[in-house]
Amino acid sequence: MAQEITTSHSRTASSEAPNDRSNWWIRMLMWREKHLPDKTFVALLALIVGIASGLAAVLLKTLIGLIASFLTSHFIIEQGNFLYLVFPAIGILLASLYVYYIAREPISHGVTRVLYALALKKSRLKIHNMYSSLIASSVTIGFGGSVGAEGPIVFTGAAIGSNLGQAFSLSPQKLAMLVACGAAAGIAGIFKAPIAGLLFTIEVLMLDLTAGAAIPLIIASVAGATVSYVFTGYNVEFFFSQSEPFYASRIPFVVLLGVFCGFVSLYFITLIDRIEARFKKLRNRWVRFAVGGITLSILIFLMPPLYGEGFEGVTRLINGDVTGIFNNSLFYAYRENTVAVLLFLFALGAFKVFATAATNGGGGVGGTFAPSLFVGCMAGVFFAYLFNHLGFIDPETPLSIKNFALMGMAGVMAGVMHAPLMGIFLTAEMTGGYDLFLPLLIVSASSYGICRIFTPYGIYSRRLAKRGELLTHQKDRSVLTLLKMDSVIEKDFSVIHPDMSLKDMVDVIAQSRRNLFPVTDDNGLLVGVVQLDDIRNIMFRPDLYRRISVNRFMAVPPAKVIVGTPMEQVMKTFDDTGAWNLPVIDEDGHYVGFVSKSKIFNSYRQVLKHYTYD
Repeated sequence: MAQEITTSHSRTASSEAPNDRSNWWIRMLMWREKHLPDKTFVALLALIVGIASGLAAVLLKTLIGLIASFLTSHFIIEQGNFLYLVFPAIGILLASLYVYYIAREPISHGVTRVLYALALKKSRLKIHNMYSSLIASSVTIGFGGSVGAEGPIVFTGAAIGSNLGQAFSLSPQKLAMLVACGAAAGIAGIFKAPIAGLLFTIEVLMLDLTAGAAIPLIIASVAGATVSYVFTGYNVEFFFSQSEPFYASRIPFVVLLGVFCGFVSLYFITLIDRIEARFKKLRNRWVRFAVGGITLSILIFLMPPLYGEGFEGVTRLINGDVTGIFNNSLFYAYRENTVAVLLFLFALGAFKVFATAATNGGGGVGGTFAPSLFVGCMAGVFFAYLFNHLGFIDPETPLSIKNFALMGMAGVMAGVMHAPLMGIFLTAEMTGGYDLFLPLLIVSASSYGICRIFTPYGIYSRRLAKRGELLTHQKDRSVLTLLKMDSVIEKDFSVIHPDMSLKDMVDVIAQSRRNLFPVTDDNGLLVGVVQLDDIRNIMFRPDLYRRISVNRFMAVPPAKVIVGTPMEQVMKTFDDTGAWNLPVIDEDGHYVGFVSKSKIFNSYRQVLKHYTYD
């Protein structure tokens, strides 16, 4: 190394600077490896990632607020505002143009993309992912796009962690840890909820929380939340004052709300998927924009609380102001009508899903985190308001609109994301509603249980699960997801043909190190296999050498594996057949090689060690 550095100083001045920088970086990395233990260094990087992600969260919330305030601050509360028909479409257009011409790759559904990076890209995210989601989502949401900022900030934080780790040439398991730290810090910063950030990595990103993994995640989450507190004040995301106590006699209604939220969550997940699938079938991006922009603008014009994240309406409801959701709408005059309130609450919850899908499908950038909170709030208030006016509840002690709004938020989030703990703690942290911990727990658990009956995956993981690319808490399934067929196929087998004589077969055996031989026809199609043990009794009989050909003693393999088959399915085939080796063919039946249990087990151990953070 010293000789190389000395040689570099003798070069021309034009080449000295980059070499000096390169050598400086190498020396710094070597010093780090010598003086800083890996766990200490990862903890230090987790702090940096947490601070950077917290700053990104503050910046994103600020940009969204500034844009929305500039566009809508002059709107008249008592009537409809026709600019709602214009602003949302402009936001989708600007965001889609940015994604198409500058980012040059899809950046929406940030949480799903983080899951994909963890599963199949060795936790590597591109440099532009550290800022592209911030730009596109702030424009989308600020102009009225009915999506959340949480997906983009998770993507941004994860990209910060990934690129910082790549700069220091960290191993994949440490890189995955920094990705998780960035995501946790993003959630903690955007909601001022450090516990929720930690739980997000466990329940949504499905990162196993070992003793070694807990420290950097906690550091990053606390750092992200602290930065948010420093810049925006020590107050919760949604102001909530529990003026109405929770009575144990309300528990049956809480359970019913949990069941109701479970079915609302199922509606949310299913409809989002179906509508976005319809948008994907529209090949022309201008057609997608037109359909998405028109749909979104009309919905927001008719129901202004659908504008942006919708948190203004949520804040009103969790503080008991039901009539406030009619502000800026055509239906302002009906705000005191009970039936109108129920219909408006129902429509807001039902059509928020359409507005969210139209935003993303039309080219906008945003997540489904905030929409699930919004729908949950509407579901909780609708439930309480309905029961209060049906005559089942004593008018002297009605169900608390405020409390049930909070519980509905936790319930729908738990069901939509399949994250009951996060639903409980995030709702409590961002509102300060810790006194409702028991009902929040009941609603979240009930909603999650109902939703889990009908779908095993949350909204972020189901897209990858359908393609067999999802990492889970089940170690076997996760490692098999990471393993790819190409890495375990063995091709050093001697190929024989059906018309070869036993003598020719013996000659091939003499030159081979294997005891298994694929049999192919003239076109390379696999027609059978020969195992050495099956011909051991005749291979030493010279009198049969010319009389018997391969097609007399070859056997049909117990199963064939097609190239590209997920490894989980390959292992199931091994279990079903009891075989130790299986031939691999392409889709046309041509022989490719063999896959063996021993090779898979060896690769399994290597991958497990490679991706486990101790």
